[in-house]
This record gives sequence, structure tokens and C-alpha cells, in this order.
Amino acid sequence: MEEQIKQGTYEIKQRARAGSYESNDLLVEVVPDTTLVILIKSVVDDLYHDAIKEQVEKTLSQLSITKGKILIDDRGALDYAIRARVRAAIERSSK
Repeated sequence: MEEQIKQGTYEIKQRARAGSYESNDLLVEVVPDTTLVILIKSVVDDLYHDAIKEQVEKTLSQLSITKGKILIDDRGALDYAIRARVRAAIERSSK
């Protein structure tokens, strides 16, 4: 079942983080920028880079994010954790 994410318009106004460096988690950092840049570092990058990027892009689209630098340091997180951490970082940055 697809997770329902509250859609809205958010803006990355300040540097913010969500997550951790624990195994099976990820740390997401968002920083204001004039363009949209997604940088992914993952312990499973060879296998899952595209899938991680897809989850990040999908969440950014749902939150209407078109600008900002999104830094992902993944330790093998599952899709739902990726979506939740990206959303949390965006919401913290928008305050």
C-alpha cells in the first residue's frame, strides 16, 4: 500500500537534517540552492542508486520542491525510511 504524504508547497529556507548514521537508516541534509541538486552516497549504491533517487525525487515532487541541495548518506534504508527522512528534513527546513 502506497503511503499517503500530505502534499503541500514547501521551500528549503535553511540547512536542516533528519535521520542518523545507524545501520538501515540514512542521514538527509537539505541546503538552500538556486537549482535542484541531489547527491547520493550509499553503502548499497551499486545496486540501489536509481531506486533511492526515485524515492527522493518522488517525495520532493509531492512536496513541490524545485530548488535546493539534497544530500543523502544512506546505510541501507528501506523506501519508507527514505521518504520519511526526506520529508522530515524538508519540513524542518521550511520553518
